[in-house]
Amino acid sequence: MIKILDMDKIFDKYISDYVYSNIGKINPDEIENQIPLLYNEFGDKPLAELDGKTPNEYYKGFSGEELLDCLKQHLANGISVSDFLCEALQSDIKHEPILVKELSNDNDEEYTLYLMNILSVIGSTQAKTRYLQFITWDYSEPIKELATEILCEMSDQIKDEILAIYQDSSKEVKAYLTQILSYCKQDDRVFEILINEFLNNLTDIPIYCNYLARYGDDKALPFLLTAIENEKINYQEFQELRYAIEALGGEYTKTRDFSADKIYKKIKSLKEGK
Repeated sequence: MIKILDMDKIFDKYISDYVYSNIGKINPDEIENQIPLLYNEFGDKPLAELDGKTPNEYYKGFSGEELLDCLKQHLANGISVSDFLCEALQSDIKHEPILVKELSNDNDEEYTLYLMNILSVIGSTQAKTRYLQFITWDYSEPIKELATEILCEMSDQIKDEILAIYQDSSKEVKAYLTQILSYCKQDDRVFEILINEFLNNLTDIPIYCNYLARYGDDKALPFLLTAIENEKINYQEFQELRYAIEALGGEYTKTRDFSADKIYKKIKSLKEGK
């Protein structure tokens, strides 16, 4: 059975011992800079709390089921989850099936987020449909946001599933799906969605014109050039539109006066140090 230990507290003691043994030899700023190095050293240090094994060795000696049970116990008891525990789960691809299976269950938010992050580090694509469920079903905002972030990295692999449900999705869900589609390779079906969402969300110009810039299809230029001509846009929207236009190979050289714009005046005062 894995010991449920607060490795952060054990590391804090390791740091304290290091500081005590180096009194007068090293200043506090240098100690702060050395913490990452000390943490690496700590990972290879045999510890009595771990039956003489190092933190790097200890957790890697257990099965995926045991490691997940250990993770659950840490979270249930409010004990800090060790990086070494997470590394043991994400450093071995053989743990992927049990992680994917566990993710298919309805677990609490914190545990689910840990599973998602570990699978993301592994580079797993096996849970992509589950991530889409997190976005389209009734899950918390942090889970939806992380699922979106992960799916952006495998957008072309989930594209057809997104296109199949897009039109019947709510406005909130479409916002997440649009972000993912903006990472896809060019596809007329995707382009149509990105343009329509841009035109339907002109109150969120910075977000949706950046999606078009990322997507990279210069067929969006006429729509962007029309939007930038709108005299009602603010300075930030103008800047984002001009960036998107330039990113797609276009150009906008018309001089615009934003001296009365609140955002422009705030940026100008910050630059002038006022």
